Amino acid sequence: MQSYQDLRQIFLNYLNAQTFVHPPQNLYEPFEYIMQLGGKRIRPVLCLMGNQLFEPNEKDALNAALAVEIFHNFSLVHDDFMDEAPLRRNHPTVHTKYGVNSTILSGDIMFAKSYEYLSKIAPNYLPTVLSLFTKTAIEVCEGQQMDMDFEIQNDVGIDAYLKMIELKTSVLLATSLKIGAILGNASDTDAQHLYQFGKNIGIAFQLQDDYLDTYGNKDNFGKKVGGDIAQNKKTFLMLTALEKAEGDVLKELNQLVNSKPKDDQEKIQRVTSI
Repeated sequence: MQSYQDLRQIFLNYLNAQTFVHPPQNLYEPFEYIMQLGGKRIRPVLCLMGNQLFEPNEKDALNAALAVEIFHNFSLVHDDFMDEAPLRRNHPTVHTKYGVNSTILSGDIMFAKSYEYLSKIAPNYLPTVLSLFTKTAIEVCEGQQMDMDFEIQNDVGIDAYLKMIELKTSVLLATSLKIGAILGNASDTDAQHLYQFGKNIGIAFQLQDDYLDTYGNKDNFGKKVGGDIAQNKKTFLMLTALEKAEGDVLKELNQLVNSKPKDDQEKIQRVTSI
């Protein structure tokens, strides 16, 4: 088994060999921009890792890994727009740099391109992988809708939150591992075990992300700190605070949660303090 860093470099070499910019430039340039902003590349590396655990099939695994990474970045492009996020990986978000119309259409082309790369894998794997990938794409959209719905709901519980982050975040990590395993001719049992493992680390990843959004360092986090608070996201921290707060503190927190001021810095500071 090669190391995480070695597999990441193998993936980056393949990614950098691709050309995403074609005419019309205004459609493809935002695609190229988000794909070259860096990031941890966890999902594609998990795909390669899942493959290396069994019978390595690098050609198919790389195409599947790139499909997963393109889909992931597509979801970030639209997610940032919906969340009005100004930064992604310490750079302006796509909608901030290119405008709303280009953001929507470039996200659409990324969604299509993810399937184009997935279709490059060997035909004997394609029906199983395509079914899993499509199921996951639908679940990610469902999770994103739940996340937005929760912004205006006051009765969200921890269980509902965990279901939301399972769909929005963790199923894609789980699927990355499982696709790699499928391409390595793993048994159904082993592939499903990897899927469950990926789902669990995805939930842990999102819990940590929630914490960093509130208490992280902006330079390391790469996004606006307090963005979840500004958008009234029902994170694990927020739900726990609402559950444990009492009296005047609970009253203040509820008032803050239900407000959306133009200047959100004071709100972020007050909620962070609570």
